[in-house]
Amino acid sequence: MNAPERLPELHDLIRKKIGDFPTKTRRVAEYILTNSTTVAFRSISETAARLSVSKAQLVRVARMLGFDGYSDLKDVLKQTLMEQVNPSFIAEGIQRSELSESLCRLEQANIEATLKQLPPLSIVKFCDAAKKASTIYCMGWGISALVAEWFYTRFTELGLKAVLARRGSMSLPEQTRALEDTDMLVVCELPSYVIEVTEAVEKIYNKGAFVVTLTDSPAAPICKTSHLALYAGDTSPTFGSSILGPMFLVHVLTSALAFNLGEDGKTALAEQKEGLADERVYYPAYGLRY
Repeated sequence: MNAPERLPELHDLIRKKIGDFPTKTRRVAEYILTNSTTVAFRSISETAARLSVSKAQLVRVARMLGFDGYSDLKDVLKQTLMEQVNPSFIAEGIQRSELSESLCRLEQANIEATLKQLPPLSIVKFCDAAKKASTIYCMGWGISALVAEWFYTRFTELGLKAVLARRGSMSLPEQTRALEDTDMLVVCELPSYVIEVTEAVEKIYNKGAFVVTLTDSPAAPICKTSHLALYAGDTSPTFGSSILGPMFLVHVLTSALAFNLGEDGKTALAEQKEGLADERVYYPAYGLRY
C-alpha cells in the first residue's frame, strides 16, 4: 500500500480503515485524525505519553497506514499544515488552550526546516567568501531588514568591514553603488518579494561581487543572481513571515565564521567583551557575558 502524500488523503484513509483496526490501534488512529496539528509538531515520545501507549504502537499504526515509519507520517502532517496555515486555520484547527503550544511547534518546525536546508558545504562557502571580502554589504527590506541588520551586527563584532543597506532616504542601488567585485553581498528577502531588491541584487551580481541570498524558496526572484543560495523556514500564521528560522541561520553561519577566523575571531570577540566592563553602560553586578 502506498503511503498518503497529503493530509486529506491520510484522513480519508483513516476513516476507511479505522473500523478494521484493533481497539488500541483504533484509538491511536482516531487521535491522529482529530489532532493532526498537535501530532505533527510533537515528538513520538510526547504523543505516546499523551495516549499512554508505546512508541512501537505509534510506529505500528503508521505502517498500517502505508508509511515506512512514524516520522514519515509526521512529515506528511507537518508539510500539509505548514502549507495551509493561516489565521483562520488556527482559529478553527487549534483550541485556545493549545494555541501557545501550537505556535511554538510551528516555530520549532521553521528551525528544523532551516537546518535541513543547510548543507555543510554551504557553511564552508559562506565562511570562505566572508573572509576574502573587502567589504560585506548586508541588504534587506521590511521585515527582512531585521535579518540583514543582525548579519551586519555580527560581521562588525567580528572585526569585519560591513555596510548595512536598507530602504531609507536612499534607494538600495544608491546605497550599494560603491560596491566592488572584491566585496560580498548578503541579502535577505522574505515574501513578499520586492522589485527594488531584485534589481539591486542583479546589478551587484553583474559587478562580480559574491552574492549570498537568504530566502524561503528557490522560486524567490533574487535566487536567479546568487552564488550561494540559503533557505530558511518562515511560516507564520499571523505576521506574514517569521524571522526565527532566518535568525537561527544567521547565528549558525556567523558562529561558524567566528571559529573560521581563528585568532582574529578570538581577538575580535575579546575586544567586544571588554565593552561589557564599561560601568557607564552596564551594571557590573549581573555577570554580563558576551
